[in-house]
Amino acid sequence: MKAFERLLLLIIRLMVVAPALGFVPSRTSSSFVLDSSLASSPIAEGVLTKTSKSPSSDWELDCYSRPVLVDGKKKLWEVLVTDSNGSFRYCQSLPSNQVNSKELRNVVESIIDQVETKPDTIRFFRGAMFNMINIALSEVDVVAKPSRCTFELASWLEERHAEIYPEMEGYKPSMRDGGQRPAFLDARTLQKLPDALRGEKYAFVGLPLSEFLPETGSISNENIGVGKLCTLPKGLPADAFVQGIVILTNRAEALATWLSGTEVVGLSCDLRQRSVMMETDIDTEYLMAKLNDVQRAEANIFEEGKAAMEGLHFISVMQSENDDQPAGFWLLRDLPTGI
Repeated sequence: MKAFERLLLLIIRLMVVAPALGFVPSRTSSSFVLDSSLASSPIAEGVLTKTSKSPSSDWELDCYSRPVLVDGKKKLWEVLVTDSNGSFRYCQSLPSNQVNSKELRNVVESIIDQVETKPDTIRFFRGAMFNMINIALSEVDVVAKPSRCTFELASWLEERHAEIYPEMEGYKPSMRDGGQRPAFLDARTLQKLPDALRGEKYAFVGLPLSEFLPETGSISNENIGVGKLCTLPKGLPADAFVQGIVILTNRAEALATWLSGTEVVGLSCDLRQRSVMMETDIDTEYLMAKLNDVQRAEANIFEEGKAAMEGLHFISVMQSENDDQPAGFWLLRDLPTGI
């Protein structure tokens, strides 16, 4: 049975018109060769690694210090650049006295000269580096976009923190950012979701991770409407379930288009406030639902499922249970901690 057929059967069993803002109670049920050559020499020339994946004009960039001291004194700084499909990775170490917008712009322009597919947009999540990155990209023919949807970059950073930095001379684990998720702004704006964009019916559901794997899955970029699929974290069991929320609405096309245009980031449930929020862009949250006791229990399952799957979850927008595929389907992931 295909993934969306299974999803629809779940919806049909669960479907009840959602009262006011309440949710419907439900029952959930190409690799890289790591650049280990940099381990013994923190300050090194840029390394460009390409794969067989399709290139994308959506790029992701990070420029930040790492938990490594060079010569026992100064922090290691790196520029990491990839695209949203992971078709290439570029790593450039920088001496601390060369961390500036001019040097960063030179690095970006050098990468652009080396690849066939040029970037239209370069996303970055690190709020502390906003001014420098924004200035650096202002003279490059791209859109510089602060974003929490840097999934490929986040996955790469996790790899480096697990496998590369610990092998470097001067590694200091105490210098990592700790258990907090990267944040662009400390305060986010909570808004009420516009009436025209609310769904008439909702359900918490789950899909096996295997449905998203290239070898076994039936969900791909070809059948998710205007949605997107994020990079999957490594090491998760294929038979584990990814938790998600399905929104059924007669305005499915409009809602899916709006979510695509605003760059949907994810869903989160505040069990204490008994509410469900949709997060978009860099700092906006929309109040989607207030939860009663039963629905609060369902939201708890959703959050526990997200935590067990390293923040992985999904949103599916459909017009009815008879649709062959959704107007938009987003596989999303909370930015990991300590990157």
